[in-house]
Amino acid sequence: MSGRQEIEDLIDLMARLPGLGPRSARRAVLHLIKKRGRLMHPLATAMQQVADNARECVRCGNIGTGDLCDICADDRRASGEICVVEDVSDLWAMERAQVFKGRYHVLGGTLSALDGIGPEDLRIPALVQRVRDEDIREVILALSATVDGQTTAHYISDELGERCTVSSLAQGVPVGGELDYLDDGTITAALTARKRL
Repeated sequence: MSGRQEIEDLIDLMARLPGLGPRSARRAVLHLIKKRGRLMHPLATAMQQVADNARECVRCGNIGTGDLCDICADDRRASGEICVVEDVSDLWAMERAQVFKGRYHVLGGTLSALDGIGPEDLRIPALVQRVRDEDIREVILALSATVDGQTTAHYISDELGERCTVSSLAQGVPVGGELDYLDDGTITAALTARKRL
């Protein structure tokens, strides 16, 4: 394999990342090559460490380096509240806002009849089990304000029934919006003004 082909292969791999197309990937790779000592080698080392050590938390679905993520391992976070999010990026967006002090549960997506995604394809049964096992008083649904997000919210609310209070984020989250794209103030306002389903 020629050196040029190796570079093209790297560009092709980078272009598969969200937010990067072929042109952006090419610019990024060329920049990395120019800054090989300061950027590329440390980046390659960091990527190898993450590839070797990162894993999904067995309790909540967050990403960490142990069986339990730092949030689940922190006893101070056992507040009786669970914030349910679609993806790890949403969890991290909530953490950036530094307003929620409980624990999380990552669903891994939303229900979608069109895509054939049902409750068993998500971490909904695990959520119901956690509510039973962990003395949870409130489940806060921080799901996208989309049709699939709202369908998922109603399904979870029905599944949890009277076991605990179920609330959802309120004002501040636009219809069709995704948590990862919201600023910290909007997330804070939405969490503070949550409403019961």
